[in-house]
Amino acid sequence: MNEVLEFLRNCWTYYLATVEWDQPRVRPFWTINIFEGKLYIQTGKSKNVSRQIQANPKVEISAALDWRWIRVSWELVRDERVEAKKSMLDNYPELRGMYDENDHNTEVLYFKNATATIYSFTQDPKVIEL
Repeated sequence: MNEVLEFLRNCWTYYLATVEWDQPRVRPFWTINIFEGKLYIQTGKSKNVSRQIQANPKVEISAALDWRWIRVSWELVRDERVEAKKSMLDNYPELRGMYDENDHNTEVLYFKNATATIYSFTQDPKVIEL
């Protein structure tokens, strides 16, 4: 899990893919955090991405770094606990102008049934079960 976290943090931007009806949707994300042994991302409940995740929690992310790239497939589960939201926002204080752990918009979601694969042109793919 730490290897996946560090890879994504070092990329700075990763791309999250969801589905809206029959249309794929991809957008950049930055937040990634470990809380209580689970990998989390963050968004706002008012966003389309949140509605898409609630309708179909199976998503993928992809990012590239130094001739390597990662793809993570998983289901996202919403965590409504203030402690989980606070942990994320404490790690990304620049978001505090838009989000607060006590508001009704901040959403943190953790990875469930996740598989990460790190690829490279020079090595076999490395599969990590989260």
